[in-house]
Amino acid sequence: MDKIRVLFPFMESGYGHIMPLRSIEQTFRKKYGDRVEVVSSQFYTESGDPHLIRFEKMMGRQVKMYNTIPALGHFATAADAFFGARLSTLGAMRLSAPYAHGHGIAHMAELKPDVVVSTHWASNYYAQKQKKNKPFTIMYCPDAQLNNLFEYPCDLLLMSMPYGYEKALRKKQYNIQNCKMVPFWIRNEAFEVDTDKAALRKKLGIPENNFTILLAEGGYGIGKMAKITEQLVSLHLPLTVMPICGTNQKLFEHFKTLKCAPEVTFRPYAFADHIFDLEAASDIFCGKSGNMIAELTFFGCPSIVTHCANHIEENIADHYINTVGCAVKETNVKKIIQMILSCAEDRTKLEPYRKAALDYHDHFGSDKGADVIWEAICQRFPELAQH
Repeated sequence: MDKIRVLFPFMESGYGHIMPLRSIEQTFRKKYGDRVEVVSSQFYTESGDPHLIRFEKMMGRQVKMYNTIPALGHFATAADAFFGARLSTLGAMRLSAPYAHGHGIAHMAELKPDVVVSTHWASNYYAQKQKKNKPFTIMYCPDAQLNNLFEYPCDLLLMSMPYGYEKALRKKQYNIQNCKMVPFWIRNEAFEVDTDKAALRKKLGIPENNFTILLAEGGYGIGKMAKITEQLVSLHLPLTVMPICGTNQKLFEHFKTLKCAPEVTFRPYAFADHIFDLEAASDIFCGKSGNMIAELTFFGCPSIVTHCANHIEENIADHYINTVGCAVKETNVKKIIQMILSCAEDRTKLEPYRKAALDYHDHFGSDKGADVIWEAICQRFPELAQH
């Protein structure tokens, strides 16, 4: 028989969706790629369809706008909660870009998937709308709790964070058969990083004993990082300051012009191919809420959450602050600087947060998620279990 086609559709709407999908696609391909056809899809761009390309760019602009004006992001998630899953999805998919709606459904049909594994609600929507040969739909929510767009129907929902999972099970549409908890799908390369800080700092060419601060504001570099960085590099203290600007080239160029105190080691980055080395080498992370905090937590690095773009990011921050205990939230730049300097002066203040992060280490990895997906596929296609 023809092999079952398992589709992993990538789409640009913040890196918190891309990275988990990359992790599970790699792991699933390695473990089960000899038994099914694994298809990796750049969903919105691969066909060259201008309507789909514009829609993806629009989603990216929305993420940037919510980070620039958090009140809009909070309003958007509040509106989703008010209108519910189906009406919110209808508005997002049909009203905001009506031509892309039909083209997205058509492109999903062209890919002929038997199974669609999504980390974004849009690809799940297109799969669910297939009238002929509807695929088996698996959706992973990378957030701490379900927002309404992720409550759009799917055959199997996967979640990673305990409170959000328990809250989902209280909804009538979910039960332990169609909603399961798996570890967070951190990128697989994280497991290969040497976590010895001294060795990492030597590798990175930064001082071994400096108090080391990593700063980031998601993939778009929009937030309070500029103000915090400007103040840190002016201090006459042995600090290493490493801001990551992502796609914000203007900010990166600005950082390259900063005059630093001689005691400070300043290493600004646009994109960092060795991001895991930077995370594992740092004493503290400072930046916006989002799933990057998962990676810092994996490496035992405490976090200061400086802002949240929407209610989804509020929930993520709450998870790492109150459930895991490895982070704090502070939005005032002056107070953020004070917190960093207090920890630099007495590094033992970070130990409870560092220990809490390391104690949560087993909640990361895509290996179990791949097994859960395979088990669900075998139940849907029992002929696979016989071979």
